[in-house]
Amino acid sequence: MLKQTRVRHHNDAPRGLLVAALDQRGANVPELKIGLQLSSLRLPFRKAIEAASRMGAQAIEIDARQHLNLNQVSQTAIRQLKKTLSDANLSVCALSFTTRNGYNVVERLQERIEATKRAMDMAYKLGASIVVNQIGRIPEEAEGPDWDLLIEVMSELGQHAHYCGAFLAAETGSEDSTTLSKLIAAVPDGAMGVTLNPGNLIVNSFSAKEAVENLGEHIMYVRAKDGVRDLAQGRGIEVPLGRGTADFPELIGMLEEHSYRGYFTVARDNPSDPVSEAAMAVEYLRNI
Repeated sequence: MLKQTRVRHHNDAPRGLLVAALDQRGANVPELKIGLQLSSLRLPFRKAIEAASRMGAQAIEIDARQHLNLNQVSQTAIRQLKKTLSDANLSVCALSFTTRNGYNVVERLQERIEATKRAMDMAYKLGASIVVNQIGRIPEEAEGPDWDLLIEVMSELGQHAHYCGAFLAAETGSEDSTTLSKLIAAVPDGAMGVTLNPGNLIVNSFSAKEAVENLGEHIMYVRAKDGVRDLAQGRGIEVPLGRGTADFPELIGMLEEHSYRGYFTVARDNPSDPVSEAAMAVEYLRNI
């Protein structure tokens, strides 16, 4: 007998965060929901939770590989973790699940698919409906075996999302937003979402504004990262939030037009002073 299917409508999935102040007409708009990627703090798990709580974050993003063993987490452990987070006035906004290769690589693909499904199941159990990963290289041409493979995998993961209640949200940055938009249009409706990462886009010479324009209705989650183009080095570099070229007030306004109601989650790959930089980033978002 098949298990009863739990279906969460696409519009109910967490979709990012919104504006804490007033819009241009002076009307009140929802307060920004601020998350914090625990791995950015470079602290032991429990200490990172305590730090996130002190900073005033409302939720945390958990690294499913670093912080959890998806094959061995018991129901008791899940209840204990949720109790710990509740005591700290925190919830889980997303799980990150970084794979060595994307879903476009045939080698050990089925293992990645099954592991991703376990991450999606775990996200739902922890009260989140977003799993973040970079899905791999998307072919520029919407045809051929590589394209067909990616469509097949994303469709399968989308089907599992509607069963378990947590969605894979492909992180932006590795390709132009129009290419990702083309892929989303080719899979079944609601099969996958998008994690907007302005910093990654800037570092890779793409436009965060164009990404919102092209992907706005599919954005389920936002990683609040910033970046600049280093002309001397000929590449982009990550910088603390608010010090790069990502115009977050403008992006937040654009996301509001798409009825985005999810988290803005502070995230850093290479912070020089992890805790203080995270605290300043939380404060930056709070003051927008």
